[in-house]
Formats: sequence, C-alpha cells, structure tokens
Amino acid sequence: MPHEEFLKQPTDELLEEIWCQREKGDESVSGLLAVSTEKSAKAILDQLVEDGMVRIQGDRIEFTPAGYERAEAVVRSRRLAERLLVDVLDVPWEEAEKTACLMEHILSPAVVDAVCAFLGHPPTSPRGEPIPLGPTCREHAEEVTPVIVPVDKLIPGTRARIVFITPGFQKRLDRLASFGVVPGTVLELKQKHPSHVLQIGGTTLAIEKDVAHEIYVRRES
Repeated sequence: MPHEEFLKQPTDELLEEIWCQREKGDESVSGLLAVSTEKSAKAILDQLVEDGMVRIQGDRIEFTPAGYERAEAVVRSRRLAERLLVDVLDVPWEEAEKTACLMEHILSPAVVDAVCAFLGHPPTSPRGEPIPLGPTCREHAEEVTPVIVPVDKLIPGTRARIVFITPGFQKRLDRLASFGVVPGTVLELKQKHPSHVLQIGGTTLAIEKDVAHEIYVRRES
C-alpha cells in the first residue's frame, strides 16, 4: 500500500499552485487553469471544493481555513526542502526541484520545523519566494541554536562557510560577490564594532550590521 501522504499529491499540487497564483495577485479560476501543470486540474479543483478546502465565487478561488493551512504547510515544506538541497547539500537546481516536489508531501510537521531550525529560519527559497513562518520560527527563536546563522550572530574569531545570502537588492549581491562573498566561501569574523570586519582569504572587508545579517553561514569546526 502506498503511504497515505502520496495519495494527497494531486490535491496538494493544486493547492500549491493556487497559493503561488495568489502570491502573483491572481485568484481567478481561469488564471489557475491556464497555468496549471495538472492534467485534470478542473476535476481536482472540484474535489478540493467537495473536500472543503476551497470555495469558488464566480471566477474567484478562496481558501477555507483548512485549505489555507494545508497549502501553507505544503509550500513551506517545499521551499525549505529546496533550501536544504541547494544550499547545504549542493544538489543541482534541476534535481533539487524534482526532489523537493516529492519531499513536500511526506515531511512531517516536526521534520519541517527541524529543517527550518537547522537552516536558521531562512526567509526565502533559493528563487527568492517567501517561506511561510512556522510556529517554531517565533516561539523558539531564542531557544534553539541553529546550524545556519547570519554573520552578525557570530562571535569574533569564528570561521564559517557561507551558505546563502538574502540581499535586499541585486546591487548589494553583486557588490558582495565582487569581494568573494558568495556561497561556499570560508570567512572569519574579525570584529563587530564599529562595523563587521570579515577576513576572506587575503581580503579584509568591512560591512554594516544590516549587510552582515543577510549573509547566512555554517560554522567551521
């Protein structure tokens, strides 16, 4: 017998597509059916209505509380899995995307929370999509010691490897890259005041705290 979670895949996939369309500002049935990759999208949508996961009013799709909760869980699981595979395991994007699509259906809430804590509660997926917050993101932020942390949380003298960067704008990312601040690079935090000073190979770089907070690293043993 297949695991019961696998039986939810078609409806989960469409719930995820509805969520992604909402992020783009499109809540229409016609818009969803135009972009859906599901062969029987209309039938699956009807099933979601019957299951009480969504409501349809005219051409507008609306989540019910149960549907919103499930869609949020699937999207969060998917985007955290992508972060884990791409940033930590260095899996090529095409393979990571396929694998994350499977993982999103089978990771338990406890495992998803553990992955989130391990990654340091990343705000976005590798594609820059927002990762929905889980209960541990706020409740236990001060209790856990995540493996992945922003540079500004390091103690001076700590060596760490860059895992991912979440800059507020592209020019900042390009500027950091020009100094060798890219995923995979090992750095050492030399000081935190009056600015954060990083040692990267033979280069010494001073950055502001808000920039240091956007550079996520894994401590080197």
